[in-house]
Amino acid sequence: MSQDKEIAISVRDVHKEFVLPQHKNTTIKQTAVNIVKKNNKLTQKVLDGVTFDIHKGEFFGIVGKNGSGKSTLLKILAGIYSPDSGDVQVKGRLTPFIELGVGFSPDLSGRDNVYLNAALLGFTRKETDTMYDEIVEFAELEEHMDKKLKNYSSGMQVRLAFSIAVKAKSDILVFDEVLAVGDEAFQQKSMDIFREYRRTKQTVVLVTHSMESVRSLCTRALMLEDGKITARGSVDKVADAYQKSNQTEFETENQVAKPNWGQNVEVSIEKNQYLPGDPIRMAISWNGDRQVKKVAVSILDINDIDLFGCNTGKMKIDSSSINLSISLNLSPGRYYLAAATFDAEDKITNYVKHSVDFVINDDNNDDVGGLTRQNYHFSHD
Repeated sequence: MSQDKEIAISVRDVHKEFVLPQHKNTTIKQTAVNIVKKNNKLTQKVLDGVTFDIHKGEFFGIVGKNGSGKSTLLKILAGIYSPDSGDVQVKGRLTPFIELGVGFSPDLSGRDNVYLNAALLGFTRKETDTMYDEIVEFAELEEHMDKKLKNYSSGMQVRLAFSIAVKAKSDILVFDEVLAVGDEAFQQKSMDIFREYRRTKQTVVLVTHSMESVRSLCTRALMLEDGKITARGSVDKVADAYQKSNQTEFETENQVAKPNWGQNVEVSIEKNQYLPGDPIRMAISWNGDRQVKKVAVSILDINDIDLFGCNTGKMKIDSSSINLSISLNLSPGRYYLAAATFDAEDKITNYVKHSVDFVINDDNNDDVGGLTRQNYHFSHD
């Protein structure tokens, strides 16, 4: 068997359910009462007969909406969860990077955290010694490694965690939505690493909401919906299925009667790297026979939460395009744009979700937190 067809991960008919109790037993009395009540439980089916192979040397993408079973599948591949039934075979050492920085200790130095995190990932001290200089150099933190982690900015912590992830030497690497880290220059370095992984046929499994990343990095992909594989194969096939699924979901939610999805709406932006508070300028264009009476745009986070939306209201639309500028008062991270056009009856005529993604880089402001950035001022009475 040729190397590029050798199986690295084999998944066969995997099922996974979680039992969700409807009553919390927080006291002894509640425990006794709920035993008498037989404490009704709900069963949530997360994976339902999942079967696929990942070949050695593949850059394999896994996509799907929130709740589709992606994270559970990754945790089963990593050995964190066991399937209720079915079989998973992993040939070689697999290193999961499901959450960057898990296992970091704020009271230890950056140096000690490198060794701690590497140990949690299964590397010996001797193996970490050989990786240490590359990790620090890639993170660009040479002057800070003896400082306690709690004195790092959030951006420095993320860079260190990601550097450990990409510099760890392992047969199979598993990443869960980790492409939006650091500033523009660091992200470019990170993307170069992923391109190098693909060029050198490093086996990588990537879960992402970014169809741009799937198309540019992955060699094959699959899509999960409600715990089942609904598309697999070429990256274009899977990315198209994912985008169509999002459009169908939006159609259902908004009770749209047979919109013509062939009449596309497109969103373009000047750049895809910003700092908190920067304006993002975009052009929304569309085509089709029906008269457009209103245009709407939303900003979504990587969990598909609608963070902001606006529409043209009663503004007259007399062309097939319109411009929009929004101040990005959001915290660092990756975001997506969605856009829709409406007819005179307020029905959706065109819609696109995840059409464009952009990144708000870390401005190293440790004085603020949360999902948004707002103007604020402290004063004495």
